[in-house]
Amino acid sequence: MIKESYNLAEEDALVKASLNGDKGAFGEIVNRYQRLVARTVKGMLGDSVFAEDIGQEVFINLYHSLSDFRGEAKLSTYIQKIAVNLTLNEIKRRKRFFSMFSQKANNEMYEFEIADHDTQERREASEIVNKALMAMDPKFRIIVTMRMLQGYSTKETAEILDLPVGTVLSRLSRAQEQLRNILKKL
Repeated sequence: MIKESYNLAEEDALVKASLNGDKGAFGEIVNRYQRLVARTVKGMLGDSVFAEDIGQEVFINLYHSLSDFRGEAKLSTYIQKIAVNLTLNEIKRRKRFFSMFSQKANNEMYEFEIADHDTQERREASEIVNKALMAMDPKFRIIVTMRMLQGYSTKETAEILDLPVGTVLSRLSRAQEQLRNILKKL
């Protein structure tokens, strides 16, 4: 594949070229999906070194498992599934670590891009939303992140998380209620 054609190539061509050892094609996959992965991981873990590490690990896992990708779903769905699984594993690891030392988990702050304009009001609103998200149970937080912040459909969210659509809908409903209650307190 010619370098100039990477950004014009279809997903399946990039996958095939990557499987044949074309590092440029895999680089294009990373370029296309790194922001998507970052939004998912940071939405779950906050903007931290852990999130950056998980983000890199997503693409390492993708590289090693690309031959398992059957093309039945979109490549973005496959990548999101890897990101969600690694992020949930990190959350579980953190819980074990913190419980061993009888400490509470560190609710790190991070900023979502609520709007293009960086005003004090928007920063304050972002801070409140971030506090609320970090206070949520991870199984609800991932639903809010994917459905409300990233705009995935219920069906896409269910596919990525390997959950029934009904479970996604009920968790979204409970997550919205939980989010409302947390935001009232803040």
